[in-house]
Amino acid sequence: MDRSEARDQLKENLTGYVESITQHSKGVNMYVCPLCGSGTGGNGTGAFSIKDGISWKCFSCGQGGDIFDLIGKVEGLGEYPEQLQRAGELFGISIDSNPAPRPEYHNPAKTERKTDKAIHIKAYTETQPEYLGFFLLAHDRIKDTDYPQRRGLSTATVDRFKLGYVERWTHPNAPNAPASPRLIVPTSPNSYFARDTREHIPEEQKAFAKSKVGSVQLFNKKALQEADQPIFIVEGELDALSIFEVGGEAVALGSAANKNALIALLEREKPSQPLIVALDNDVAGEKAGAELMDALKALDIKCFQLNPYGDAKDANEALMRNRKALTATIAGAKTIQNEADRARKEKYLQTAAIYHIQGFVDGIAESVNTPFVPTGFPKLDTTLDGGLYEGLYIMGAISSLGKTTLIAQIADQIAQAGTDVLIFSLEMARSEIMAKSISRHTLQLTLAAKGDTRNAKTARGITTGKRYDRYSKTETELIKEAVNAYSAYAQHLFISEGVGDIGAPQIRQTVEEHILFTGHTPIVIIDYLQILSPYNERYSDKQNTDKAVLELKRISRDFKLPIIGISSFNRANYKVAVTMEAFKESGAIEYSSDILMGLQLEGAGKDKFDVDEAKKKNPREVELVILKNRNGPTGDKLGFRYYPLFNYFQEK
Repeated sequence: MDRSEARDQLKENLTGYVESITQHSKGVNMYVCPLCGSGTGGNGTGAFSIKDGISWKCFSCGQGGDIFDLIGKVEGLGEYPEQLQRAGELFGISIDSNPAPRPEYHNPAKTERKTDKAIHIKAYTETQPEYLGFFLLAHDRIKDTDYPQRRGLSTATVDRFKLGYVERWTHPNAPNAPASPRLIVPTSPNSYFARDTREHIPEEQKAFAKSKVGSVQLFNKKALQEADQPIFIVEGELDALSIFEVGGEAVALGSAANKNALIALLEREKPSQPLIVALDNDVAGEKAGAELMDALKALDIKCFQLNPYGDAKDANEALMRNRKALTATIAGAKTIQNEADRARKEKYLQTAAIYHIQGFVDGIAESVNTPFVPTGFPKLDTTLDGGLYEGLYIMGAISSLGKTTLIAQIADQIAQAGTDVLIFSLEMARSEIMAKSISRHTLQLTLAAKGDTRNAKTARGITTGKRYDRYSKTETELIKEAVNAYSAYAQHLFISEGVGDIGAPQIRQTVEEHILFTGHTPIVIIDYLQILSPYNERYSDKQNTDKAVLELKRISRDFKLPIIGISSFNRANYKVAVTMEAFKESGAIEYSSDILMGLQLEGAGKDKFDVDEAKKKNPREVELVILKNRNGPTGDKLGFRYYPLFNYFQEK
């Protein structure tokens, strides 16, 4: 992704980043300031606020900015390129440019402000700027607290992960905040989690009881490659430690907002074992877990979603309530894997052709009643062996050549024959589509009556009410007659308008509902493919279009219906004859479509062809080229006359 796109996308992650490094305070969008610690006072009111999800301001220390300013201040990154690159790392976005690498250490001057100086100053020197020394010294003091035991953690777990203890701790970026005793959980050489160990935390300090130092990191991420059993994906570090306690393996996100970091890591390297998503047992955890499952499935990673905590909120609470029950649940993870493997085996064996012979024979019998759907254009139907069959049809053309108009006319002609049509219009309003159809009827009615074609009306002439006062009686009667002609079959046309919210899942759901509510299998039209709602915001345009095409192909197969998708062309193909390469942003269009068609102006690709002059003709001379036909000949060209003013195609 280029720097500009990355910047705009990353700006929107401010709230998630803030929630990963500090705590909510009293007030909407108010937090404890991660820089000065303000917002933990007696009234509990936060000093740090987020505005519109993209900017922040601390009313105590006076600092403010966007997500890049905050990352820079938290991690000691002074230059914008370093801040941008670090933001990309945190949220799993690859940025094309290569800014200077960020420093691998924390500012020693900040280190000296820490309250527990006997331990902190030793750990941070110019020659050893990482937290490793601090972790060792803190681990030596773990015997000074019984907090791990109170949370159900054994000495073996404490030693394995070098848990530590600091009696008087303050956040490096909040030196004025009250000191408190903390459990230290290392998450990387440059980051850790600090948990207040007091049984009774003062009310004004509860919002700051869980603190992150350094950037949020995946805890125990090495398990993704080294584990020998299914790996639980949990939210908090203490939850992962609790899973270890009862014989399981776990990776902690550090925050639900950090799930993108896990996804980015898994995009580079698949895990060695299946993943079991078990985030916190609350609404936010369920939502984040469902989103994570979708992302893992998209990466083709074996994964399951499980609540092993019963009524408890998370793994650590479940451990403290009933260790025996949690132990049994975690042990059952291997059973889940084995059952899934057995199910996969059965599903695979069912792919043998012997299991599908009867369905094949039944399908032949069922097809007798509805073998195909004619388009209403006789020559096109002949080329398509009668009309539209189950499958994916793609139509492409340069702009303003009438690809949408042609498909809309086909939709009307199919509806006139009594077959339902679902139109997903992602660019035009429903009223515009209707106006185009009624406009076409004014011309058709005039031609049929051998009348004056000057009485026919454009789509704008239909929809602009103030023009009607100037129309003659003949013109107004013609419009009424056209409306009646459209009304005669409009009950078979179902138009869904899109505003960036219609994707393949919504199309599948609408098809299911249409069949359920009407009992009829429809023809489906999508106008147009490249502006379907993206499957994944992090994918490129090509990846999203490829995914959409594959999903549409599955829908046509699952419901045994034709789908017609309209596609834009690459600009490089505007003056040449149509080819498969002209289809924009997708190789899947070429490989997954059953019929691939392209509209071109007559003469396109020939010497001295002038696209602008060809467009000026009325009617325009247009050719429909069959570029691919999975079950028939290719290369056929069908001639049409196109009347753009009246949205009308006529076969030559």
